[in-house]
Amino acid sequence: MIVVNKRAGDIVQGDKTGDMPLSEVVKEYIKRKYNKPGKVYVGVAHRLDRPTTGIVVFAKTSKALPRLNKLFAEKKAEKTYWAIVKNPPPEQSANLVHWLKRNPKQNKSYAHSKEVTDSKKAILNYEIIKKLDSYFLLEVGLITGRHHQIRAQLSAIGSPIKGDLKYGFDRSNKDGSIHLHARSLSFIHPVKKEPLQFIAELPKDPVWNACC
Repeated sequence: MIVVNKRAGDIVQGDKTGDMPLSEVVKEYIKRKYNKPGKVYVGVAHRLDRPTTGIVVFAKTSKALPRLNKLFAEKKAEKTYWAIVKNPPPEQSANLVHWLKRNPKQNKSYAHSKEVTDSKKAILNYEIIKKLDSYFLLEVGLITGRHHQIRAQLSAIGSPIKGDLKYGFDRSNKDGSIHLHARSLSFIHPVKKEPLQFIAELPKDPVWNACC
């Protein structure tokens, strides 16, 4: 496997934009680093939204990919995110449960307090871990992995993520990012059975800098 700290704006896998995805960048990196002839294999084990930063894991062999996919599908990987919000959540820490319904045309998910048609249950834990001058830093633990889950659920409680116009923040970030960062990832290596933990450095900007 290879673990990457994704920048805002990078797409993990190719889409209709035609922009070069991170998976292709990783292929080029592996080809150069190991001087590999011919085609290089890189499998996408999971994804991050384009404006989000942080940890992404890729498989370097076709044998590794289904093992990593299974790890994420069975929720055996512990994901922790950091999010910056202007409006603090109503509680210092809480477990949030919503039903998310995805609108593909808008590329957006809507959070409902009760189950609705075609919705999926979404669960996360959050804790306010730091108060900044104008913002609050939340640590978020994902229990389920739904489309735009953290963005939709935090917006639903009145705490949209900084820069996230789509989910109700009042202005965008200049670089098109949102202040949501896949901070850490822990799991047991599927072959070696050793515990692994990865922590991704924060992007360099004044607000993230204030979190350290």
